[in-house]
Amino acid sequence: MNIRFKNKSKIIDVLVTVAGGFLSVGMVIYGVFYLGVRETWPELVLNLFYIASLVMMAMYFFKYKITTMQFNYWCSLCVGATVLLRDILFAPPLEYYAIHLACLTISVLLVLMLTYFYARKEWQTYSKRNLWMICIIDTVIAALYTLDIKLEPGNQYTNYLMTEIWIRPTITYGLVACFISEKEEYN
Repeated sequence: MNIRFKNKSKIIDVLVTVAGGFLSVGMVIYGVFYLGVRETWPELVLNLFYIASLVMMAMYFFKYKITTMQFNYWCSLCVGATVLLRDILFAPPLEYYAIHLACLTISVLLVLMLTYFYARKEWQTYSKRNLWMICIIDTVIAALYTLDIKLEPGNQYTNYLMTEIWIRPTITYGLVACFISEKEEYN
């Protein structure tokens, strides 16, 4: 089996991300069957982007018919599309307006960062700080959503929403781990 990374820590980073991502997507699909498609259809659309990112990550890891530039472009596009759909265009109604405004502002910042960092041709020149900022900002967005959910009274959707919120930060962590590993190979 031919894999892209030789360092065990990089392999573990990618495998944990893929395993966590597939577990999260599986939980969301279970939630769709439990709660019904009428209530959860937007998450099914988002899951298509998440699954595409995870499949591309696995293809990249195993060096299967995907170049670094293709992986970079399409995974960034998938993550950007999920940010645009879930956090900007169809933002969930939050109980606290300040948290809603903060999530919206940070989501716009994340889309701008993805556009700036990953749309350029010379992406190998990015610093680790630039790459980790994308993951950190996505994690902050998820933490703000989690805070709002914890402040609201719980219901049957609470566990489902908590799982759905943390899928994208898991995927962005894996993408950043792949990009940093690729950057190190070029140096």
